[in-house]
Amino acid sequence: MHPFHVFAMSAHGGRGGGHAGGRHGGGHGAGGDGPDWRRGRKFSADDLQLMILALLEEGPSHGYELIKALGARSRGFYTPSPGMVYPTLTWLEEAGHATVSQDGARKHYHLAEPGRAHLQANRERVTLLMAQLAHVGRKMEWMRRAWAGQPIETGSEGEDLATGWLPEYVQARMALKQALARHADATPARQRQLAAILARAAAELDDLSS
Repeated sequence: MHPFHVFAMSAHGGRGGGHAGGRHGGGHGAGGDGPDWRRGRKFSADDLQLMILALLEEGPSHGYELIKALGARSRGFYTPSPGMVYPTLTWLEEAGHATVSQDGARKHYHLAEPGRAHLQANRERVTLLMAQLAHVGRKMEWMRRAWAGQPIETGSEGEDLATGWLPEYVQARMALKQALARHADATPARQRQLAAILARAAAELDDLSS
């Protein structure tokens, strides 16, 4: 079986796994794409504020355009409702982070200087949020194709053209998850060892992007 399909089954707990229901919106932010993401807890209110400011930094926008932009970047996985986005825009306006101009019957939102300063103060978090949005979108699209049994189109280096992921990259991620699962009942002493190993690996990964 191709690692693409193996990984999709593993991430969902096998063919018998299912999706638990949940509310959209709040949650633990950009900490990962594990169970909380699959159950619907995706981004916190603070996360949504920062992502909207990041989109406004690219240019003024209507509320509906912001909703579509978030949906497009996550390939439909995260499309916040108007009931989430418009109150957030109102809050950003009242906080001085955004300004509003009238465009016919619609409001056009612009990034204000205090909003730009807020973005700069949280730039690392914003970068992580937007990367997480794109990553989870690719992963969900990947899984949808796996469950549908669609063939994988690969590039010249063997990467999946839809995600850019190599089979060995997928296998390494899967192996890490399985290795951690085998230590689910680890003693405190073993957990400290695991934490040290993961911290070293995370540091090496960060070095690659610096």
